[in-house]
Amino acid sequence: MKGKTRMDIGNRIKNLRLSKNLTQEELGERTDLSKGYISQLERDLSSPSIETLFAILEVLGSTPKDFFDEEERQQKVIYGEEERTFYEDTEKGYRIEWLVPESNEKEMEPVLLQIEAESCFKQFEPSLSETFAYVLEGSVTVMLGKKAYEAKQHETIYFHAQDEHQIINNNKERATLILVATDSYL
Repeated sequence: MKGKTRMDIGNRIKNLRLSKNLTQEELGERTDLSKGYISQLERDLSSPSIETLFAILEVLGSTPKDFFDEEERQQKVIYGEEERTFYEDTEKGYRIEWLVPESNEKEMEPVLLQIEAESCFKQFEPSLSETFAYVLEGSVTVMLGKKAYEAKQHETIYFHAQDEHQIINNNKERATLILVATDSYL
């Protein structure tokens, strides 16, 4: 029909499946469908029955209303300063500002971290996460287990968090870092 756009059911199923980190085979197993049939659906070579579509949506955590909602869902790309949240621990001498709201629900958690002179950020237990930091101003000591690493302004920090770890500012001036940690439960 002219003027109307055709709903791309297959592509929507594929995008939902990928957002849940499922393979076609895994989706097929959870819905008692074959990998080949899932592939045909995603390429719009086959159309599912209403019952089959609803079963797929249930496994993918979507409602039919959300799935068929015609509004274009756009991902959030730009976050303004007014959207940030922060926590300040004056006793330990640090301030952490979450640069992306609800980033603790995402795979990466970017923060702006300020550590006052002769202060430290909290100590973390070993995990499966990876941590990246860029020192904007000042310098810090990164403790990984019993080893200490010094990073100064404009240097990059990157480590796997398999040991206890902590970032310390032993200097006479404040240190500021951009820090990104991956989700430790991946």
